[in-house]
Amino acid sequence: MSNGEKEKKQHDLDLRYMRMANIWAENSYCERRKVGALIVKDKMIISDGYNGTPSGFENVCENEEGFTKPYVLHAEANAITKIACSNNNSSGATMYVTASPCIECAKLIIQAGIKRVVYGEKYRLTDGIDLLERAGIEVVYINNKEEEK
Repeated sequence: MSNGEKEKKQHDLDLRYMRMANIWAENSYCERRKVGALIVKDKMIISDGYNGTPSGFENVCENEEGFTKPYVLHAEANAITKIACSNNNSSGATMYVTASPCIECAKLIIQAGIKRVVYGEKYRLTDGIDLLERAGIEVVYINNKEEEK
């Protein structure tokens, strides 16, 4: 298989996993923004997450003024902490996330040993993406509107 064929096959896989992350985001109870994340290793989904409140809390992400409550977890953090509670690990894995990671999630991604991040929606702040790139993590942007051909 040529390099071009390998790249196309990887891109097609990335599109499929991003569609799945977008579907997973629909589980979020957050009103302002729904974000989904998948962690994939050896072509297997080993963890998933979406933004929301911690286990046992009410499923309400925003306060009366419409601002996100400070204890709401990001999708990336939920996926990474789910791995921590399992017998699996994310070393060398790829994370698919529907929005670009913030700097706090970028730190978790680095520490979790994730080597590749594919994200779908650009955020005005790029500090999370900048930190991932500084750490040598491959970062790939796929427009959430892109359709598989």
